[in-house]
Amino acid sequence: MASLDRVKVLVLGDSGVGKSSLVHLLCHNQVLGNPSWTVGCSVDVRIHDYKEGTPEEKTFYIELWDVGGSVGSASSIKSTRAVFYNSVNGIVLVHDLTNKKSSQNLYRWSLEALNKDSSPTRVIVSNGEYDREQFAENPVPLLLIGTKFDQIPENKRSEVLTRMAFLSEDFNAEEINLDCTNPRYLAAGTSNAVKLSRFFDKVIEKRYFTRDPSQMTGFTDRKRFNFKSLHYD
Repeated sequence: MASLDRVKVLVLGDSGVGKSSLVHLLCHNQVLGNPSWTVGCSVDVRIHDYKEGTPEEKTFYIELWDVGGSVGSASSIKSTRAVFYNSVNGIVLVHDLTNKKSSQNLYRWSLEALNKDSSPTRVIVSNGEYDREQFAENPVPLLLIGTKFDQIPENKRSEVLTRMAFLSEDFNAEEINLDCTNPRYLAAGTSNAVKLSRFFDKVIEKRYFTRDPSQMTGFTDRKRFNFKSLHYD
């Protein structure tokens, strides 16, 4: 096979939310039998057809960087992870739909990656309003993926989906909710598959087909992002 162009996509989220299982499903269309904790970073590759079915169709490698570690504030942990945040073209934020804390921590994860050269503190403030305008200016494509959807009771799903819609609005990103042990959630033709393809197309578009060089090489020399405060019920 001829060499393919590639893009780098971070997969971020708390330990235990299912990032490794998700990446395995995305890259191999198979359920990961015995997932284990990721130490450092694990990289896998997915083949994606950009603008599939059009005259502009082209095949790319999508590198999915599954970054392990806790969301703790220790500077040593953050500095260790920072090496993985260079030259990133997109970010997948993963959270456990049964764990509100993992959803709330996505703000901290995204801030850590987007502000990789700084060490902000006390980013999240309770009982406040989140400043969406700053994130609307973020040039790095984002995708939210909620895992363990199968574990949400039927009578709670409407509430969870409403909460996820607000989260999606905050990040100016589309959302996918799934069960990593069931490939049918990403089956061809499903709304989830369409959203996933649209996200990867956007990542490739900004990396290879944008006229603005500042949007092609990661986070270098970009505006710092900050969350003024956050209200999370």
